[in-house]
Amino acid sequence: MTARKTQQNAPGTETAILVAYAELIEEVGTDDVSFRIIASRAGVGERTVFRYYPARADLLLATAAWIESTVFSRAASESIFDVPLAIREAMTAYERRPELAHVVAETAMRGVNGADPAPHREEFERLLDREVTGLDDDERLAIVTALSHLDSSTTWVTMRHELGMRGRDIADAAAWAAEAVLDPLRGRAAERPHA
Repeated sequence: MTARKTQQNAPGTETAILVAYAELIEEVGTDDVSFRIIASRAGVGERTVFRYYPARADLLLATAAWIESTVFSRAASESIFDVPLAIREAMTAYERRPELAHVVAETAMRGVNGADPAPHREEFERLLDREVTGLDDDERLAIVTALSHLDSSTTWVTMRHELGMRGRDIADAAAWAAEAVLDPLRGRAAERPHA
C-alpha cells in the first residue's frame, strides 16, 4: 500500500519541486539555489529532490519544460496566418517573466539533452499542410524554421540582450517578421469551406 500511495503522490511531489525551483529562479536566479533550499520550499526532503533529479541539469531541463508547458503555454493557432499574433503574445509573456524566459532559452541554446527548441513546430507544419497548397519541401522547411525561430524564448533573449530592445518593440518586431514570412503565402492559401 505504501508503494501505491507513493506512486499516486509522485506527480504532486514532482510538480511541487518544479514550482519551488521556478519561484526561486525568479527570486534569486539559477546559480544560487541549492537542492536543500528547493526541497525546503517544496516541502519535501532534499533526498526526494535528488531522487527525481540526480543532477542539476536534469532539474533545469525538467523545470524549463514545465515552465514552457504551464507558464508560457498557449492555445493552438486556428490558422497559419494567426501565428504572428501568437508570437506577439509569446514575446509579451516572456517580457512579463524574464527570469523564466531565460531558463527556457538557456536549455534550448545550450542544447541540453531533451530541450525542445521549437515546441510549436508540429503545429506550424500541420497548419501549413492544411492551408497552403503547392509548397515544395524546401519552402515548407524554410517557413516552419523561420516561424519556429521567431516563436522562441531564445529570440526574445537575443532581442532583449544582444540588441537592447524593450518589450513592446520585441513583440512588434517578432510579429512583423512572422508576417513577412507568411505574406507571400496568402495568395497560395487553400480555399477553406465556409462553416
